[in-house]
Amino acid sequence: MKAFTKTKYGGPEVLQLEEVEKPSLKDEHLLVKVVANSANPADWHILRGEPLLARFAFGLFKPKDKIPGFDFAGIVEEAGNNVKHFKVGDRVFGESSKGGAFARYICVGADVCGLMPEGAGFPQMASVPVAGLTALQALITHGKLNEGESVLINGASGGVGHFAVQIAKAYGAKVTAVCSGKNVDFVKSLGAHQVIAYDKENIHRHEGKYNLIVDAHGNLSHSDFKRMGGRGVVVGFTTMRHMISLSITGRMGKFPLTQFTAQANTKDLEKLALLIQTGKIRVHLEKTYSYKQIPEAISYIEAMRTRGKVAMVWESID
Repeated sequence: MKAFTKTKYGGPEVLQLEEVEKPSLKDEHLLVKVVANSANPADWHILRGEPLLARFAFGLFKPKDKIPGFDFAGIVEEAGNNVKHFKVGDRVFGESSKGGAFARYICVGADVCGLMPEGAGFPQMASVPVAGLTALQALITHGKLNEGESVLINGASGGVGHFAVQIAKAYGAKVTAVCSGKNVDFVKSLGAHQVIAYDKENIHRHEGKYNLIVDAHGNLSHSDFKRMGGRGVVVGFTTMRHMISLSITGRMGKFPLTQFTAQANTKDLEKLALLIQTGKIRVHLEKTYSYKQIPEAISYIEAMRTRGKVAMVWESID
């Protein structure tokens, strides 16, 4: 089968499209024929081996996992023993925490897959897992967002942010969003009640008060969270220094600030699928690439100016 592989750390140029062995089916797993992928910041961070601390998990001197990629949507080719929720021919989407998604086939645990809603396209659903789960779990699992509360979402036009705005509104929150001036109308179209353009108002001096602050951009300081919020969730960082600073001040202070990595599971994936099916979430695809352009897609999102998501599509479902 075709797959993108990597044998060393570096930029998208280290990826090579080659023929590799098709994965074997395991118990409690699905063999999925991939129809679409999406790109996430995690893809280029892991590709480059940054931050350096991540190499203890992904390979100290060279990558442990040959095939990169997390998000996918496709068709179940085979279902392993003890799989009850899925069958051959099902249209599924999911996330592989160990990579392997940038390939024609992936063998992945059934517990990190969800059924695609009727009428949804593969590129759209491939764009949901990492970003959608991060947004959902930031707001609901860790942020404990309740109906009627106010939430500030920093980085509201990106992959995680554009889902977070819609999910927060669907759960009955009053949403204030932060983005660049050029994205104000886009974020308003997602349902934000108020939008702050960070290039017109300094968010680090903003005096608004919110029940919950979700930072999907990764540039808010501990004092920003304390000044504006009742509690906070961090899902992104602009620099390693910023991550360490927030971690230290968060542990020392009394302000309830949570840092987390989203965990894929069928229950949350199907919550997202239902929100999409009922029209409460729409996936905004800024660009769609051929699978042959996966390195180009990763380069594009590395610039950190993406509005919504970027998807990569395999040539056909045949």
